[in-house]
Amino acid sequence: MKAVVFEEHGGVDVLQYKDVAEPSLGPNDVLIKVKASGCNYNDIWARRGLPGMRVLLPHISGSDAAGEVVGVGSEVADIKAGDEVLVYPGLSCRTCQFCANGQDTFCRQYKIWGFQTGPLDGGQAEFAKVPAFNIVPKPQGLAWEEAGSLALVLLTAWRMLVGRARIQAGDLVLIWGAAGGLGTMAIQICRVFGARPIAVASSAEKLEFCSKLGAEHLINRKKQDVSEEIRKITDRRGVDVVFEHVGNATWAQSVASLKWGGTLVTCGATSGFEAPTDLRFLWNKQMNFLGSHMGNKTDLLEGLRWMESGHIKPVVSHAFPLRETGTAQTLMENNEVMGKIALVPEA
Repeated sequence: MKAVVFEEHGGVDVLQYKDVAEPSLGPNDVLIKVKASGCNYNDIWARRGLPGMRVLLPHISGSDAAGEVVGVGSEVADIKAGDEVLVYPGLSCRTCQFCANGQDTFCRQYKIWGFQTGPLDGGQAEFAKVPAFNIVPKPQGLAWEEAGSLALVLLTAWRMLVGRARIQAGDLVLIWGAAGGLGTMAIQICRVFGARPIAVASSAEKLEFCSKLGAEHLINRKKQDVSEEIRKITDRRGVDVVFEHVGNATWAQSVASLKWGGTLVTCGATSGFEAPTDLRFLWNKQMNFLGSHMGNKTDLLEGLRWMESGHIKPVVSHAFPLRETGTAQTLMENNEVMGKIALVPEA
């Protein structure tokens, strides 16, 4: 089968579109013919290499995928060839106390498929193998490009806002990177719960895009001081929730934008992991700093219910042939994407 593979860390030039062996099935596995997969920033982290995390080489990235089932293992009873499905990208032991309690993300063996797995085990290929537990029916009415690029950002944003920050009607929510994959989901999830999203983006075009998705307030981070704008919008009160995933470049403004007793929830740090904090603000203003790591299968299924009802929509701005994965990653690195990028294997 064809796949996008890298055998060493580096720039997009290390990506190879090449033939690799088709995955072999275990008794509890499912093989899908990938119709579309998604690009996420963890593809870039894996390709560059992350300090302290071993990436198994050769590596196929891709934590999102949707397609048609073409094979099932001997112990799989409720999934059959021809089913249209997408992948829940969280892998855990399924036996520990946390997994038994539905808290998969606390499992010591928890991994993100296509990021921490391998070798040669991700969605950016013509075929992909996953455990039967990780198979989810494809929502009706979605194009393959939409279904193949939504799972990771939907369940990550859902867990951040619903499971961790517990947003409520009327909450003012500051959303960094609001025009990106996570941000577009966050805006829509806020609207589902009656919260009031404040979108931060880098251009007027992106902010107009966010407004159409339901953002109530718009801040151009290149032309405006974000924390000052928040003071104006909230009459100096601060926001109830900050949706963080940028890290070093935005952390100080995120903390400054919080109300007394407010909540900052983060799932990543695309601009750097060091985030200096004046702890006096933390204890004196009694802030809540929460970490969030993707989500469990229930988070994804709950989010998909709102997608099937039309309250949340997948946002795909580009679709590239799989062989052009390097072009897609370059757009992401240059912050030139609104929503998600889908990759489509050649027929």
